[in-house]
Amino acid sequence: MKINNFQLMAKPSGSVCNIDCSYCFYLEKEHLYPERKKNWRMDNLTLENYIKKNIAAQHADVVDFLWQGGEPTMLGVDFYREAVRLQALYRGKKTINNFFQTNGMNINDDWAIFLKEHNFLVGISIDGDRISNDAHRLTRSGKSTFDSVINGIDILKRHQVEFNTLTVVNAENVKRPLDVYRFLKRIGSRYMQFIPLVERRAAHPDENGLTLIKPDFSGQCAVEAWSVPAPAWGKFLNTIFDEWSANDLSQTFVMNFEQTLAKINGAQSACIINETCGGNLIIESNGDVYSCDHFVYPENKLGNINEHKITEMVNSPQNIEFGERKANHISKECLTCPVKYVCNGGCPKHRFELSSDGKPTKNYLCDGFAIHLHHVVPRMQHILRRLQQRTTPARIKREMKNFARHPH
Repeated sequence: MKINNFQLMAKPSGSVCNIDCSYCFYLEKEHLYPERKKNWRMDNLTLENYIKKNIAAQHADVVDFLWQGGEPTMLGVDFYREAVRLQALYRGKKTINNFFQTNGMNINDDWAIFLKEHNFLVGISIDGDRISNDAHRLTRSGKSTFDSVINGIDILKRHQVEFNTLTVVNAENVKRPLDVYRFLKRIGSRYMQFIPLVERRAAHPDENGLTLIKPDFSGQCAVEAWSVPAPAWGKFLNTIFDEWSANDLSQTFVMNFEQTLAKINGAQSACIINETCGGNLIIESNGDVYSCDHFVYPENKLGNINEHKITEMVNSPQNIEFGERKANHISKECLTCPVKYVCNGGCPKHRFELSSDGKPTKNYLCDGFAIHLHHVVPRMQHILRRLQQRTTPARIKREMKNFARHPH
């Protein structure tokens, strides 16, 4: 296995954030870099090496830069002005895309003008309406973030900045799928992404001070109460799918459904549902590179951008083994599951339940994926057939309404 196509997502502010989401798995990563509490910004040398080496290492003519955190706006607009300058310096004949994930709290006119001028696609983290969003996404003093986020969205819309939404599905908002989905449409989101929240917490911190643990942890621990129950996750997706397929097909794009459609159609898709992973790496603010942002643990560090070539880190035996382990470390149930080809056992981060052979290889969300995929795969196959027959979206939506009324 050799990884030719990969993304290197940047966390230039590390785990530093201006809000305190109760479910955030990344805030405690500050324990890995205690010296960075005062020196948390990505410096100019690391930024330049990230941009120069990332462009040079990519085989494609289009290079994507993904900026996340923590909260990336805390670096200020000038940091990204310098990033854009460096991209222009090193791009050659390649096209550069920038994707920017933010909680929206700091978005103002200056930010919006910059983001529009340089065609950044902005992702806004919001968990639904006020009830859902404020269940976990609060300020450090425990106050609502909802109005500030909506204000940021309104500023983006006023400046015609393209944005999408990322929604963490947890034990609260999973109960209100249509409320969440319809709210996101009302605020202007036409591209949505739903991420299931699953975390286990150890009874005692490890030697690095971390309590949110890897899937192979064998000590005393428990699934956090705010994690989404597996069956509820499947029902959440199904409820939104039925609404989307009957009313919003071709107008609203739900990443979860787009990725599954691609997989059913035989294409490569998101790392979560591909057979292997290892192609979605992250770079921390000091230049450290890890195999995945869900596996920022010392044993998953591949090197440093200031000291190593990206291609050497991506195709190191350590990262190749990390990627192939997804296919090899899979539950017994998956091997005979009729929808395995669509989900491939899901994200390795969530594989800690006992399989029927007694090994902790079953995905915590397996039952939810089964509920979802058995419901949507026949409908998606119908959609794909009709699209290949050049059927209009309006006709397909009418047919999907009939599916809902007469599922068999």
